[in-house]
Amino acid sequence: MPTLALINGHAFAGGLILALFHDYRMQHPTRGFLCLNELDSGLPLLPPMASIFREKLPPTTSRSLVLEARRFAGPEALRAGIVDALGEGVDGAVGFVRARGLCGKARTGVYGEMKEGMYRETVRLLRDREENDAWVERIQARRRKGRRNAMAEEEKNVKEGEGRGETVKGKL
Repeated sequence: MPTLALINGHAFAGGLILALFHDYRMQHPTRGFLCLNELDSGLPLLPPMASIFREKLPPTTSRSLVLEARRFAGPEALRAGIVDALGEGVDGAVGFVRARGLCGKARTGVYGEMKEGMYRETVRLLRDREENDAWVERIQARRRKGRRNAMAEEEKNVKEGEGRGETVKGKL
């Protein structure tokens, strides 16, 4: 059946991702922002999470969300294609569903297959646990290597400073 995410305030990070997994999104016209702030938090997106941005949003919008952590207010989110409508509360949602004629769309029994075909990259990534785990391990290994390299560089700088009679405190 068709699903609609009614966003009455802020939808950051997982809240925005959850909303994007719905077929339609409606945002309050004057309250809240939509934002993917994983970039600011230093958290990479798992492949299925990243794919939903690629499959459902225009490329420039996806880039603004994923690589800039940009915040979108209601009217801006509508123009950017993140939400399908602006509205308030259950009455707004019911009006949207009626205007689009969504109530009978699942009647033939193929609605789920249609969605699966439209978003098959995301569906594949959601189902492929081994690939997701391998990706996470690669990311973590890169981070561990980066930390080891940074620690070795710092240790080298400290030793060089001691050889010249400098103190660590003096280098800071």
